[in-house]
Amino acid sequence: MTIATMIDWGRDQVSKRASQAYDGLQESSRGCTSAFKAFWSGVSSQSHLKESAYAAVLVLLLVSTAITYIVRRQRLSKSAARPSTPTTPALEKATSKGDNNPKFQGREWGNWIPSDFRIPKPDPYPDWSVEHTKPLPYRPFRYGPKYNVTMGLRSIKHVDWIELDNHYPRYHADKARRIQERGHKCCRTAPEAYPAAVELLEDLADYLPARYPSLYKRTDVGLDNLWSGESFDIVTRPLPEDPMQTCARLVQDDLAIMIEKPDSQYYLLAGAVLLPGFWRLEDKYGMPLSEIHTSGDVPQFKEKLEKGMLNFFRRLKPEEMVARNNYFMQVDDDLGWSWSIGSEDSEDVSWSTAEKNRAIEHHYFRSERQTLRRLPRSGGVVFTIRTYFHPITEIAEEDYVPGRLASAVRSWGDDVSKYKGKERYGEVLLEYLDKKHEEQVERGLDLTREEEVRAYPY
Repeated sequence: MTIATMIDWGRDQVSKRASQAYDGLQESSRGCTSAFKAFWSGVSSQSHLKESAYAAVLVLLLVSTAITYIVRRQRLSKSAARPSTPTTPALEKATSKGDNNPKFQGREWGNWIPSDFRIPKPDPYPDWSVEHTKPLPYRPFRYGPKYNVTMGLRSIKHVDWIELDNHYPRYHADKARRIQERGHKCCRTAPEAYPAAVELLEDLADYLPARYPSLYKRTDVGLDNLWSGESFDIVTRPLPEDPMQTCARLVQDDLAIMIEKPDSQYYLLAGAVLLPGFWRLEDKYGMPLSEIHTSGDVPQFKEKLEKGMLNFFRRLKPEEMVARNNYFMQVDDDLGWSWSIGSEDSEDVSWSTAEKNRAIEHHYFRSERQTLRRLPRSGGVVFTIRTYFHPITEIAEEDYVPGRLASAVRSWGDDVSKYKGKERYGEVLLEYLDKKHEEQVERGLDLTREEEVRAYPY
């Protein structure tokens, strides 16, 4: 059916329904009072009555369609228990000329003026359980043929800051082991970032017991982990360990704090990066934001990301919170460090050391959900980096995922393909995804409903 045919058909339908409505109105009018009959008779003599009726019915149809769509989206959202996550491109652009200049805030670069804002107390996560609450199904890849390099920021509510689920026991155990084995390399706090690290710890001690009361309990000196039996004292000085390390024990996320200096740049001066997969805190510690990305050969950073990222950091307010997602492939099952790219203690690590075309059973989907917010007292910008880690064979069973992921992988340019190591696993991965997609189509999967069922980033 052509577009023109569809338009004609729609016009006929509207005209038919409008005529029916008009006839109904005429029929109903016969039972009204004589005064109303006179009024209706006078109005019906007007040449434009049917056109008005057509327009009125068309408006009613549009409104009813919109209401139906909204109700269906709300039902889908409630059934999936997911926060609203539209991408917000405007976040990467300044809204006024002075947004990025601290002088418009009454301060100088590197000299933050404390804010009175405090993160709101969150409502408890509905029916949360360390045994039964599954990870949110982030699948942040889009169909090709074009792969867009953007920050991909979206606004989120403070209540959705930290996400915990029934993978918590594994993350907790892996972090505890890695703190014991290499904590001095994975957890660091510079003196100028120490107040920010303590502020982050205090925020987590307030947030977690309120959001996850079945896991954490607030105490006079800190909080207790009801699952592990650990107690955390955040009041006594000196603290028993690096505050960033304590923060890492509380959540499934890795954490980093960027501090603004008088040169207007933001530096990585505090971090607890225990489950990074492909990068090491000791390599990036002390670097400014741009160098962190250029030293890691992030594709098109200079051309498409650097300016927007720096501007965003400079104007981020304590009242705001944003999130973004990314994804990678991994050809081993280690959450903490992908040993297939080399030893974690090697001077040089790269995809060139990974075994080529390993069986699909060794392929894992690694996705990060990052949040950014500014600490109100210290002015530090906090990254939370929550990794979601699943076998490819698991997520490929989900409706629409194998076809969309295959299209996304094929959309990578040469620079993105090199960065993500596609040459080492692409053939095996794409063959498998194509097969799973064909199976879904053959069993009758309605590809036209994908946006209704799982909109980005799910």
